[in-house]
Amino acid sequence: MAPIEQTPKKPSRIQLRNRGKILDAALDVFSIHGYRGATLDQIATAAGLSKPNILYYFDGKEEIFVTLLSSLVDTWIEPLRQIDPDGEPLEEIRRYVSRKVQMSSEMGRESRLFANEILQGAPRIGAHLTGDLEVLFKRTIGILNSWMAQGKIAEVDPEHLLYSIWATTQHYADFQAQITVLSGSDKIDSAGAFLDQLYVKLLTP
Repeated sequence: MAPIEQTPKKPSRIQLRNRGKILDAALDVFSIHGYRGATLDQIATAAGLSKPNILYYFDGKEEIFVTLLSSLVDTWIEPLRQIDPDGEPLEEIRRYVSRKVQMSSEMGRESRLFANEILQGAPRIGAHLTGDLEVLFKRTIGILNSWMAQGKIAEVDPEHLLYSIWATTQHYADFQAQITVLSGSDKIDSAGAFLDQLYVKLLTP
C-alpha cells in the first residue's frame, strides 16, 4: 500500500501574525543597520518577542533577510511589468516615474534595504538581478528603442534613462536624512511634479 501523504498544516493566525511582526521589525532593523550590522537580538526587541521565538519561525538572520528581499524584488520591479508597449509613450513613462516616486514615499525602509544589499555586491539577491529584473530591463529597453525609432519620444540612451529614473526617484528614500537636514523636510511631496516636468522636457520629440 502506498504511503499516505500528509497535507502540511496551515499556519495559525497567531503564527502568521508573529511572522509578520518579525518581518516588519526586521525591515526596520535592516534598513537602519544593514545586514552586517543587524542582530537577532535587535530584531527580537523590535518585534517584542524573545530570540528563541524568532528562531522558531526562522532559521536565522539570513533567512529573515532573504525572505524580505525576495518579496521586495517582486514589488520593486512590478512597475516595469506595467509599462504597456502599446500605450502612449510619454504617458507610460510619466506613469512609471510617478509610481517610483510613490514607492519612495511609501516604502522608504524597503528602498534602503535594497540599496544596502546592492552596495554590498548583492550577495543574497544576485539571482534576482540576473533573473526577473534582467529580463524586464531588456524588455523595457526594447520598448524604449521602439518608441524612439518611431519618433514617439526623443532619442536618448535608454539604459541611462532607466538608471536616471531609478536614481532620481529612489534618492528621496535612500538619502531622506540628508534631504531633511538640507531642506527642512523630505521634499518627496514636491518631487513628483519636478521629475514629471524634467522627463517630459527630456523626452518630448
